Amino acid sequence: MKHALFRLAGGFCVALACLSVFDAGCATAAPAQRYKNPVIHADYSDPDVIRAGDDYFLVASSFHFSPGLPVLQSKDLVHWRIAGHVLDSLPFHPSYDMVPPYTLADGISKPVGSGMRYAGGVWAPAIRQHGGRFYVYWATPDEGIFMSSAQHPAGPWSAPVTVLAGAGYEDPCPFWDDDGKAWLVHSKVGAGPIILHAMSLDGTRLLDAGKTIIEDKVNLPVLEGPKVYKRNGWYYIFAPIGGVGTGPQAVLRARSIHGPYEHRTVLNPGNGLNGPHQGGYVETPSGEGWFVHFNSTGAFGRIAHLQPVVWENDWPVMGDGGLPVPEHAVPRTAVRSPDYRLQDSDEFSDGTLGLQWSWNHNPDAARWSLAQRPGFLRIEGNRARHLVGARNTLTQILQGPAAEITTRIELQGMAEAQRAGLTLFGVKVPWIGIVREGGANYLAYANAGQETRGPRIDGNSVVLRASVRTDQTVQFSYALGDNDGFRDLGPVTELAKFSWWKGSRPAVFTYIRSDADEGKADRPPDTIQRNYIDVDWFRVRILE
Repeated sequence: MKHALFRLAGGFCVALACLSVFDAGCATAAPAQRYKNPVIHADYSDPDVIRAGDDYFLVASSFHFSPGLPVLQSKDLVHWRIAGHVLDSLPFHPSYDMVPPYTLADGISKPVGSGMRYAGGVWAPAIRQHGGRFYVYWATPDEGIFMSSAQHPAGPWSAPVTVLAGAGYEDPCPFWDDDGKAWLVHSKVGAGPIILHAMSLDGTRLLDAGKTIIEDKVNLPVLEGPKVYKRNGWYYIFAPIGGVGTGPQAVLRARSIHGPYEHRTVLNPGNGLNGPHQGGYVETPSGEGWFVHFNSTGAFGRIAHLQPVVWENDWPVMGDGGLPVPEHAVPRTAVRSPDYRLQDSDEFSDGTLGLQWSWNHNPDAARWSLAQRPGFLRIEGNRARHLVGARNTLTQILQGPAAEITTRIELQGMAEAQRAGLTLFGVKVPWIGIVREGGANYLAYANAGQETRGPRIDGNSVVLRASVRTDQTVQFSYALGDNDGFRDLGPVTELAKFSWWKGSRPAVFTYIRSDADEGKADRPPDTIQRNYIDVDWFRVRILE
């Protein structure tokens, strides 16, 4: 049996055994088995990945959604499930609680000010293992660079530690070298330059002010997302260039972590991918190299692709000679996990929310419950002028290439002027739902803040559906009873292509429409005794 030794960033040495598929204990997958890209048709942007034993763990940006910083798990790099979150909530600033005052620019499209942090939150995390613990580093563009650690990637994770306070930093990555030193690299908001800091061995603090080690705006434009590795005495920084929409992936190398660095472009646009970049490198137990990266797809967000990697003259060659592969032989991993899949549907019967769920900003814990009516999710409405200012909007990541999302909502707790329903959350916020006006409930379709009234509902429940198509449009429909067929409401609607760095997200919501007191945290006047909805279930069907 052959062995090689490879040191990943973080100082984690692994024996790369079983270089032959015939070695005992090696991959069960036959060479004829193949996978197709994307391996994750969902918005797990800026992915980073490591291997620990037979498991692979992936972290991704989550921005203003809470809980934040999802951790995905796989056995084969192809099939993934959600294992947990690093952050239970976003504690960085009161704006993550949607605390007023704030304003909305251009109607509803660009919330700004001190009361919300759209597009803030977790940017481009890195995950590493060192000294028997897992570490995740990330930046928030307004508050600084942070770190949490855990014994296992599923958690629980430690409370965030501020490693570098202040605005304007992005994309940190730690590195523990084999000489006992620790380092942190990061970029700046706006992409570049790459800055290196000496770091304490426990990863909690920086030991210097940092120095620029890479800056070349001509040959390395829009340089960001650095990930550090060490191999055969070379220090490597994998970093995308050229921007989210159309940029390639570059790799830089040097004999010293301080540089000077030489660079190559190792993955170029092609085969239908305009911007195949920003991700993490990992090796299987059999010694294969793989690169997980994103590609921007509009309403579905930035979805994850898997590229094979071979090494030639101590340079990585990704995909098929530097072009992305639409499909490829599956990785030779120790274990296959075809039963792993991203969680989605929820009957709300377990007493806890499924790992697929995240709130828009931090929720108001007093205004939602799985216990007040067992088997249902109860959400209470707050005052808001528009849906983007409503608290307790519960979302999950949209999965492609097409999906049918259906939910049943009971309405007996709704108050005057309350709205509730199903949305594809993003800029313009299209939704189907219920409006209570004049003591009666009406169906409604809305887009870009404009509501179109539908028929009156005399019953106490409604089933709402969003049929998302491969062309990134949605048709909303509804049913009023178990034996009632679905009826379309509203036109086929184009989904928001990109919203505050995220794709469109299926969500359930409720709020009390008010032109005043946007985001007010207190409850409506005592004369309003009812202002809630009960969500019975939420079901997702992924369509090819």
